[in-house]
Amino acid sequence: MAAPTLRPARPAVPADDDELAELDRSTWSTLHAVLPRPTPPYEPFFGERHPPQDVLVVEAETADGRTGIAGYIRIVPPTPLAANAHVRQIRGLAVANWARGAGVGRALLRAAFAEARRQGANRITLRVLGHNDPARALYASEGFAVEGVLPGEFFLNGRYVDDVCMGRSLGPA
Repeated sequence: MAAPTLRPARPAVPADDDELAELDRSTWSTLHAVLPRPTPPYEPFFGERHPPQDVLVVEAETADGRTGIAGYIRIVPPTPLAANAHVRQIRGLAVANWARGAGVGRALLRAAFAEARRQGANRITLRVLGHNDPARALYASEGFAVEGVLPGEFFLNGRYVDDVCMGRSLGPA
């Protein structure tokens, strides 16, 4: 099967809500989720705490000509404090199962770096579960370094899982 053709990342719009909500549900996994699997009635993807302007999406065209959202990334200021207004934090990244291995995650990270710089940030951070080796490898390959570990921070599926804090410089804003 041919890899999907990726389009450049774009800001999310309210009309993406249903497709993003479905993407979120279809990619739920104990590899990255600390909340229980969503059950009906489902919450909208966007809301007061999660507006469209915090999300970038990558669309892709499949070999059969269909186009859909292949993945998203949410980037936000980590706090409302002026003292760390130069930082953005990734608070969600998902890639559709049909688009895995096509470079969607890497494209989303690079788009997030550009958007964070555009917003005046010179640093970006994230948190990832210690057992999520594929995500940690991707982040490391894009310049993130482990900056801290909260050992056993979560109890998931009968075992304690570390919360790994990673970050990287974006260069001068």
